[in-house]
Amino acid sequence: MRNTLKLFSVLSLSISASAFAGSLTLSSQDIAQGEFMAKAQEFNGFGCSGGNLSPHLKWSDAPKGTKSFAITAFDPDAPTGSGWWHWQVVNIPMSVMEIQTGAGNTKTSSAPKGSTQIQNDYGSRGFGGACPPEGHGVHHYRFTIHALSVEKLELPKDASGALAGYMINANTIESSTIESLYKRN
Repeated sequence: MRNTLKLFSVLSLSISASAFAGSLTLSSQDIAQGEFMAKAQEFNGFGCSGGNLSPHLKWSDAPKGTKSFAITAFDPDAPTGSGWWHWQVVNIPMSVMEIQTGAGNTKTSSAPKGSTQIQNDYGSRGFGGACPPEGHGVHHYRFTIHALSVEKLELPKDASGALAGYMINANTIESSTIESLYKRN
């Protein structure tokens, strides 16, 4: 009986672990987990003078049922009471598995065809780089790829970051995040 209980416990743990094991992976040539971002990813404005380039992102192993993707970049440390949306891209086609550095620039046609960039908290569409207040310490920037269960999120043209975030999260099958850091002295 004791051996049967041990076997059952081992099998239960194996099944539980595999049920929560994620397969979607996110990587980048420009940012890394727990590492500081370069000046290239700093905003250009609000007292910052960076390159304002969205980072290269590549993902793989989309889960079964994925019909599209969304990208979010969020700073939970912004002193706003609600964080700061730096970037949201929705309706990325299932065939796209990589975006190049600078794809968040709305003045170029680098974003995936058919996708929509939501207005960020700087008040413009596309990527808005890191620009934490001077002396505010280290901020954490969460770049996340979301595998979505719908082909297209139906959002109003002037959707807020909160509404887009709600719809993205409501339709996410699986996600993968790189959390990078940035600090202004």
